[in-house]
Amino acid sequence: MFDIGFPELLLISIVALLVIGPNELPNAIRSLSLWIGRIRRSFTKIRQEIENEIGADEIRAQLHNEQIMEEIEASKASIQETKEDINNMIGEVKSDLPDPTTESEEHVDTKQSN
Repeated sequence: MFDIGFPELLLISIVALLVIGPNELPNAIRSLSLWIGRIRRSFTKIRQEIENEIGADEIRAQLHNEQIMEEIEASKASIQETKEDINNMIGEVKSDLPDPTTESEEHVDTKQSN
């Protein structure tokens, strides 16, 4: 949080011991830790209130829903392309097959000739 190394912490401890004294140092540390806890809780509470006011959770949910919709649209486009490819293949196969009405007429004509 403050990026305090061991030498800095040692220096702060020595200065606090000299200024406050050994008898009052435990009480001062306890009071300081209580104040730090209160400040942290206050900041957390303020951050939560701000997030609730601006609707951060709703915005996150909406972004997630938009991502899902984009994925669905991409899948839909892919399925449509596949459908078109299949229809093209079916059209090619149908065009390659002989017309059944002309084939049956030819078959009937050959039977009548015999």
